[in-house]
Amino acid sequence: MKHPYSEIPEVFQGGQQFGVIRIPSEQDIPVTERVLRLIDTAEFQRLRLVTQLALASRVYPGATHTRFEHALGVYHNSLQYLWQLGRDPRFADTVSVHDAEVLIVAALLHDIGHWPFCHPIEDMNLIGMPPHEAFAREFLADGCELAEVLRSSWNIEPAEVLDVLLPQSQDASFRLRRSILSGPVDIDKMDYLVRDSQHCGVPYGKHFDRHRLINSLIVNEAGDGLAITSKGRTAAEMMVFARYVMFTEVYWHHAVRSATTMFARSFYELYSSLDLKQLFRMPEPELIRTLVTAAQGSSVQKLTDGLFGHRRLLHKRLAEFTAFHKSELYRSLRQCSYSDVVSISDQLSAALGERLGRRIDQFDVLIDAPPQHREVEFRVDVFSPSDNEYRPLREVSPIVDSMARTQFDDCVKKVRIFGSAEVAQPLHQTPDLLESTIETLLSKRP
Repeated sequence: MKHPYSEIPEVFQGGQQFGVIRIPSEQDIPVTERVLRLIDTAEFQRLRLVTQLALASRVYPGATHTRFEHALGVYHNSLQYLWQLGRDPRFADTVSVHDAEVLIVAALLHDIGHWPFCHPIEDMNLIGMPPHEAFAREFLADGCELAEVLRSSWNIEPAEVLDVLLPQSQDASFRLRRSILSGPVDIDKMDYLVRDSQHCGVPYGKHFDRHRLINSLIVNEAGDGLAITSKGRTAAEMMVFARYVMFTEVYWHHAVRSATTMFARSFYELYSSLDLKQLFRMPEPELIRTLVTAAQGSSVQKLTDGLFGHRRLLHKRLAEFTAFHKSELYRSLRQCSYSDVVSISDQLSAALGERLGRRIDQFDVLIDAPPQHREVEFRVDVFSPSDNEYRPLREVSPIVDSMARTQFDDCVKKVRIFGSAEVAQPLHQTPDLLESTIETLLSKRP
């Protein structure tokens, strides 16, 4: 039986002229001429100078890989998903050949609107901050090279790609393709877990059977999202656990969060004096230089020097609160906006200075509270052929059920207080002082 997407050269690759781009680890990415035309545009090439994990390289030196490399990996995953899902008649009936080609392009361009340090900047929800989605529209607007290549080489309108990246249409094809790009077992996570693990030099994100998981993909009962067969259940459980451990050991590692907190406070103090539209078009090295220059001569310079200067001077972890340890403090700070966190941090610095009898700079003590949005829950159905029944993964998996009930975010995204080396030593000698001071401050808040 002929595969429904056999006429798409990137998917079929049989008898077609195509080349490869090699990326770590020994991964050959198949590319046709029309894919290369997209890759070679100025809009896509800028992703070479946007790192995937931002400040994680201050802790994991190998974590300097880029969104360019990640985008190629996600594109490669889209081809494998389409090859597998094309065997499901319901998928082929819903997603036309043209729709599948739009998905391939959307996979390649899914991060096109990202700028350097995009996630820590967006997590602050600052007034006047343009969302990265606005940049995606800008880079796909009429007159841009990307828009021209889409029309001339792919017969695709930029609006079709944006509709997959930025949900608007709600028909089954769009919902199904969005679940492939952003869902519990999507092509994005399937790449970044393995790639981030590889570059950070840790094994955690690679410990799931991605091939088994891909080979188990089917359409869910409603026909508008992904599900897996029972053969992929263990692989899905391991992917869930891999994500949990990567958050614990990499993305929310305390030293990575220290660097991120220092960056966030620096940006918060400087952003009103910067041309954000111009700033977010800059490659990462130039954006860093702009921030460092803007901070020179101010008290913010201590933070930017610690992050980007000749010596790495990250703030030390002074305290840590979770949903299970000092839960009242955790919940009080977790619900704060970023501007509230800044205000509390400044009050805490002043109050600690008074209690210690020494001057403490407002940036010597910083609070890191998780952003209020939460990670996507692990909602994927498992189909059992013997029962002819779809059941949620958390119902058939005690591991996933336990994680879902204990709140993934609360386990990995902790509230932390960081301090410069100058204040860390006296505060470590009086461990109760910090907690009692912040408890007093929070008790006075309305």
